[in-house]
Amino acid sequence: MTTAPVLSLILAAGKGTRMCSQLPKPMHRLAHRSMLGHVMATVQKAGHTEIAVIIGPHMELLRDEAYTHSAECRVYIQPKQLGTADAVLSAREALAKHTGDIFILFADTPLLRSETLQKISATLDQGANIVVVGFETQDPTGYGRLLTDTQGNLKAIREHNEASELERKIRICNSGVMAFRCCDIIKMLNKIKNNNTKREFYLTDIVEIAHNDNLQSRVVICDEEELLGINNRAQLASAELKFQKQIRLEVMNNGVTLVDPSSVWFAYDTKLGQDVTIEPNVFFGSGVTIADGVYIRANSYIEGAIIGSCASVGPFTRLRPGAKLGSHSNIGNFVEAKNVDIGEKVKANHLSYLGDGTIGSESNIGAGTIFCNYDGFHKHRTQIGKESFIGSNTSLVAPVKLGKGVIIGSGSVITKNVPDGTLALERSSQIHKKGWATRFRTMMLRKK
Repeated sequence: MTTAPVLSLILAAGKGTRMCSQLPKPMHRLAHRSMLGHVMATVQKAGHTEIAVIIGPHMELLRDEAYTHSAECRVYIQPKQLGTADAVLSAREALAKHTGDIFILFADTPLLRSETLQKISATLDQGANIVVVGFETQDPTGYGRLLTDTQGNLKAIREHNEASELERKIRICNSGVMAFRCCDIIKMLNKIKNNNTKREFYLTDIVEIAHNDNLQSRVVICDEEELLGINNRAQLASAELKFQKQIRLEVMNNGVTLVDPSSVWFAYDTKLGQDVTIEPNVFFGSGVTIADGVYIRANSYIEGAIIGSCASVGPFTRLRPGAKLGSHSNIGNFVEAKNVDIGEKVKANHLSYLGDGTIGSESNIGAGTIFCNYDGFHKHRTQIGKESFIGSNTSLVAPVKLGKGVIIGSGSVITKNVPDGTLALERSSQIHKKGWATRFRTMMLRKK
């Protein structure tokens, strides 16, 4: 098996006009990660050490997206849309310097698995110079056909528009994914002509050129769904559904209970421990880590949060980035938490906003508690010590620090620090005006 570095060229220069979007097509997201990000993650997982991304002119957003997933990747621009072979040659510099295997991938196939790339590498190790990934489909209309000889070697790829009637009956189709182990790929690419109906330089023609040069090309067959190319938003939604089905099955096989699997939506990087239970209609954004034994009740939205073991969340809870829940904590219905460190066994059962702060272990946060963290210009933090009790309908105006074992009376607006073990109250005196309500009601009924 080769130990030489592998170069992955990811073609991402297509305009994607059928997406009807101002964004380049590979920027559209699947499970909270761009399609380009998915493909780059796949090649990295497969052990490919060098990545080059081919983009079109004025695609600075896509260039920046590539760098977020690999600061060491190289980005090349294809000035004109002259076909896939022309796109590959846009990375001529990278091709000329590279001495190992070369993979050609597409940024709009986010369901491609690293296991498939490893299977391709194994086929190269068995003596193939070129490997093409194909799939079998009941309706091959529009796809290039893979033409093989009697020994099963690939001798040509014929685009649908160029194929004969006999060739169109072939149901083994080209996915576009290719890999090369040959001495001079640039020389082979330069032999490709554009004498076809679209006047484009098809990368697929390289197989026939290799066959004429007595180089061996082989086919690796994969599942059609894995090779799904996304060209419009309906296909994006279909790919999202396929991805979610895969991850739901995976988490359940790893010890997570999904009460209604089809109603739970994960991000690409959701991490779940064992014996986690998730009720219906729960949505995960990116950056969520959940420890063992957590119970998440229905209709909660969680992103960028860390949840400790045996904690309880929901129903109708929103956890935003930076929320950290300690073990055995309880965050209940209509509680929103953001950038707050919540200690062990803390209870905030309902109707509160906890933003920018810390809550010590075994504290109780009453209904209607608000961390007033924003002064109109800057964010400030609220600190609550261990074993404190915050009465209902309390506003804590940051920056403010409450000590250990503090009790805050209901309805208070706390603007000053509170020492350990102190009861803090902030209320106006209660005034009674006897008979006022009766007289007011009588007056209003007369007017009505």
